[in-house]
Amino acid sequence: MAFFFDSFANWKKYAEDKKLSLVQVVLEYEQSQKGRNEEQIWEGLAKAWTVMKEAVATGLTEDMTSRSGMVNNGAKKVYNHPQTVLSKEFQNLISRALAAKEVNSCMGRVVAAPTAGASGIMPGVLYTLQELHTVDDKKILEAMLLAAGVALIMEQKASIAGAVGGCQAETGTAAAMGSAAIVYCLGGNTDQIFNAVAITVQCMLGLVCDPVAGLVEVPCIVRNASAAAIAFSSAQIGLANVSSIIPVDEVVEAMGEIGASMETRYKETALGGLAATKTGQAIAKKVLIHDIEMLPDEEVD
Repeated sequence: MAFFFDSFANWKKYAEDKKLSLVQVVLEYEQSQKGRNEEQIWEGLAKAWTVMKEAVATGLTEDMTSRSGMVNNGAKKVYNHPQTVLSKEFQNLISRALAAKEVNSCMGRVVAAPTAGASGIMPGVLYTLQELHTVDDKKILEAMLLAAGVALIMEQKASIAGAVGGCQAETGTAAAMGSAAIVYCLGGNTDQIFNAVAITVQCMLGLVCDPVAGLVEVPCIVRNASAAAIAFSSAQIGLANVSSIIPVDEVVEAMGEIGASMETRYKETALGGLAATKTGQAIAKKVLIHDIEMLPDEEVD
């Protein structure tokens, strides 16, 4: 029987007892629970990776203006800006995360990793990681499978949905997936991978979900960029064997506890936070009027 991803500690123990890698445990789960053979699993991952790369390219080359007007080619502006804050590599990372998420907000095709609201993080992370370290596609696909295992546990112990646990659940989980993927691709061991996940989640705890006008645009898109940066910083810390102090399972449980106690207005309802500001309310009213004006006359009546 396959491992059911109830905890990180048990994932590690199962892998050690069965003499399997973390990736092989997830592969076994996919075969057992989803009824797919190994070839189908790798093909599916390859398709997902292609869509991720296409989303990055689309966001950086095509017009990305949303109906609300809140999305207006921000990724290209960042990517092409002549002044770098840290390095061109950092600028590229941020731009790519923004780009893929802008594609989602403009109704383009993305991979929900683990959700559409966080769909810029894994593409930005993996695309940049591959470029920086010449990671081959097979390793990237393995890292994606590993990241899926991280998400499975976080979904059970906390949540991956903003409507349930706030933005910490969506972008926090995606950033944790990204940091795990980075450490794995750079040769990190199980403890380093899980430590990076724990550190990532610690950095994201308490983040509310407050989409302006109820649209997954502001502040969602820029949070994808910051989460991608956190994934890299956590991976760097984890690879150096700096302890998270609090074990990863307990950190994720803390995320679940925070999400459960978070007020409803901070969980994708657009009733609190940035959505409730004066400007946020004005944008919401403008978007509503615009949507009504676009309805057929019979629907308005």
